[in-house]
Amino acid sequence: MSNEFSGASSPRPPAGTGVAMPELDHCIIERPDGVYGDPSVLGTTFGAAIDRIFATSYLAGLDYPLLIKAIYGAGPPLPKSPDGHVIIRLASAIVPFSPQRRPLYKSVKINRGKAEYYFEPVYLADPADPDGPDKLEHLDVDEFIADMWVKGIRFGIDVEAVRQAIDAAKPERVAVARMLEARPGRDAHVIEVTSDLHRSDAPLQLANGKLDLMAFQNRFPQVEKGVRLLKKVPRVAGTPGFELSGLRIEPPVPKDAEVTPMAGPGTVVEVSGDGEFLIAQHAGFLNVDSKSGQISVGDKIVSRDGVSARTTGNLKLTGDFEEFGEVQEKRVVEGEGITIHADVFGSIISRGGMVLLNRNLVGGTAHNARGDIRVKGVASGSVIQASAGQVTLNRAESCVISGTRVSILHAVNCEIMGEEVTISQAEGCAIAARTVTVNSAGPRRQSEMNIFALQPDSARLDEVIVAMTARVAQFAALALQRKAELEAMTNEPEVRKYVMLASKVRKKELILTEEQVPMFQKMALAAGPALKAIARVSLDVKAAQTEQQAGADLVAELVRQRADSAGVSSVKVRRIEGETVVRSMTYNPDGTSIYDLPAKDIKLKLRTRRAEGEVIFAGEAGVVDWKSGA
Repeated sequence: MSNEFSGASSPRPPAGTGVAMPELDHCIIERPDGVYGDPSVLGTTFGAAIDRIFATSYLAGLDYPLLIKAIYGAGPPLPKSPDGHVIIRLASAIVPFSPQRRPLYKSVKINRGKAEYYFEPVYLADPADPDGPDKLEHLDVDEFIADMWVKGIRFGIDVEAVRQAIDAAKPERVAVARMLEARPGRDAHVIEVTSDLHRSDAPLQLANGKLDLMAFQNRFPQVEKGVRLLKKVPRVAGTPGFELSGLRIEPPVPKDAEVTPMAGPGTVVEVSGDGEFLIAQHAGFLNVDSKSGQISVGDKIVSRDGVSARTTGNLKLTGDFEEFGEVQEKRVVEGEGITIHADVFGSIISRGGMVLLNRNLVGGTAHNARGDIRVKGVASGSVIQASAGQVTLNRAESCVISGTRVSILHAVNCEIMGEEVTISQAEGCAIAARTVTVNSAGPRRQSEMNIFALQPDSARLDEVIVAMTARVAQFAALALQRKAELEAMTNEPEVRKYVMLASKVRKKELILTEEQVPMFQKMALAAGPALKAIARVSLDVKAAQTEQQAGADLVAELVRQRADSAGVSSVKVRRIEGETVVRSMTYNPDGTSIYDLPAKDIKLKLRTRRAEGEVIFAGEAGVVDWKSGA
């Protein structure tokens, strides 16, 4: 005989499964080998069937963790048969709960998510002697679970703790059940998937193996095109918890994260089977905006930490550089187009492009090999040199300045050289250029005001041109002489006859017979000395022609240099305000720069050799408007 229980009416089971009550069919089945649950009907329906059983009975040999798993989905996975089907064997049997024993189980105390039960000896009247003393009884774990279930404690019963307390048979308060807290999930987040994102602040190792303690190994990382920079890790849902009553406690919903807001210029979001990634669209320098969190890849390096021994060390960069922090004293920044938004106290070296200093240059240097330099703030005690470009300054004090063109609003105690110099107000400066234009000029305290008009001294250059022209003529005459000798030697009848015959044989226009070969060889022996002499003279002709061409090229270059330097030199000062001296200064037009000199040489040239040139103007007031040759 077997009993089947179900939460709703359903057809009877097939033959062989036992006799079942119609209203409890196909949910819980009692068989000779135990009590089973239908794996296709779990959750609420299954729980309602268990409620019906525990109202009047209990499950002997109950597998409580399996019961909890079947109803609430909490606990270990459901067991399976060898063929893979889920098996739910709940207990050994369904046993009626004696009304006489139910009062043995008292109420529990629930506090802060746990239920406590006070275990103590229990007694029951002896049926054989109702008037006699009560008989000591033992509690049963399966009855305990059924009674707790009816009292609302359904989830989290500690079966082992209950069993130990019953076996101990001594008064004690035991926590018999605990609620299960919901376990939070994991928020979506973004992780780095390349080590190229990290800078290396280790000292730079030089080619000879030594360490440069003033520079870092890799302060500004570079990435290649298509490199994955970041990856989004999807959020993971948490696991629910349960109250003692079996009510479900939902975990908080994990936060999501987006990669798209982190995509700056030069990067793009790519979604593939491997996940969602932020990748570099092209090769370049990696920049991270600390405020917006955007990552960009570009040709320009952008830094906001400043340049110091602590943050970056000395920098030697391959691209453009933009810095929002200070460049501290003795720090060197080398690049190909440099923009600094804060004060500069160190050295700026550019191989090309624009050097733009938006604040002040104090006690530092700015060099540009092939580009312009502009300082929007004040330049003080500094060296500013553009080898092939323009220098533009607002105010310069005690500076050495040189460039193709120099433009300054206010210069004080400066040494300035260039092809063209334009200054609005100059005080105590020494200025040298082919073209000088000053609105106002005068001394400053102990510093004199001197202006030098650079004029080419082509006398020595003319001497070299004359000498080289004569040498070119000599080599031309020598080449003609050797050519005449060569023609006379090649016109000898025997030599000419052999040369023509040898040419035809070499080109296979003439095929010699066996009888003709010895005769041809005799002709070669007879013409051999003459041919050697012809070869020597031919080499002499080529050597003379080579020397002639080299000399002609040099003369042409010297003439070009003289022509380039033959422009008009001029000085224009609209207002003299104090002792000012204007002199001429000669230079050798040898093709080198007239202004791209070391700073110490510029100071030496302009401050100590001023008396050598012809005085154009000397006075405390007036104007100067002078041009060479006028």
